[in-house]
Amino acid sequence: MKKNAKTQKGKATRMRNSKRLAKIRSQIPYWVMLLIPLAFFLLVRYWPMYGLAIAFQDYKIGDPFISSESRWAGFKWFQTLFRNPNFPRLVRNTLAINILSILISFPISIAFALLLNEIRFKKLRNLTANISLLPYFISTVVIVAIIYSVFSVDDGLVNMVIQKLGGKKINFLAESKWFRPLYIGSGIWQNTGFNAVVFTAAISGIDPNLYEAAALDGSTRLKNIFHITIPCILPTIIIMLLLRIGNIMTVGYEKIILMYTPSTYEVADVLSTYAYRAGLENQKYSLSAAISLINSVVNVVLLVSANKATKKLSGSSLW
Repeated sequence: MKKNAKTQKGKATRMRNSKRLAKIRSQIPYWVMLLIPLAFFLLVRYWPMYGLAIAFQDYKIGDPFISSESRWAGFKWFQTLFRNPNFPRLVRNTLAINILSILISFPISIAFALLLNEIRFKKLRNLTANISLLPYFISTVVIVAIIYSVFSVDDGLVNMVIQKLGGKKINFLAESKWFRPLYIGSGIWQNTGFNAVVFTAAISGIDPNLYEAAALDGSTRLKNIFHITIPCILPTIIIMLLLRIGNIMTVGYEKIILMYTPSTYEVADVLSTYAYRAGLENQKYSLSAAISLINSVVNVVLLVSANKATKKLSGSSLW
């Protein structure tokens, strides 16, 4: 009896092992597919963190990052940044551009996804979604060129219309009060379609039976949006908002550098453009690295804090 029990137990163990091996073999193609994104994150996202050591050094081109020959400077470059009289302005402009972008563009992306969902003709809905995605694939240089051609004071389309209506030309590109509207507005035009993709996918996952039950109760399409659609995609909205908050100290320098002029520095100069000038123009690579490190640390702190707050308030969070 004991021998038979051991034999049966051994057979059961071998069967479990064979099933496990079969499952692993069936998953090999998926693990191979993961190698490319894994290599990307290791080489592009994590390996460069090794270079953050230069934020604590007097680094010059050709010096090793970490060795006995490294010239360590401690927190010298952080102190240099904090003592810079322009530092409060840089932080203020960075926060202003990102917060305004979140307050304006984020709700527009949600509203656009909701409106797409209300288009009953599938071909028209797909055509609208595809057209809205096109600006996302236009390069930043071309986007700025379009801004210049539309808002130029000499032959820009907007100024031509203003002049035809009897008004005076406005130098949109040189007046500081117009920089943020142009920057944020062009960003909305470029990114709304792409940002709405996630919300559209979340909406498509809502159970149709909820809408059918609401129709039986006499609910209108407008009421369905506020009582079914938005509550069902609220976790997705919270997650996307948290990701935006996690980048609140990061503004891409490419578009700003192409757009700003000396007359708009007061509202356009941000931490990333200052880091660009410090690193590539003035060869202060350690200062540039210190700015990037501060940005990353602040972003992580804000992300963790916002994640904890939303988890307590709504139960939805990134982790």
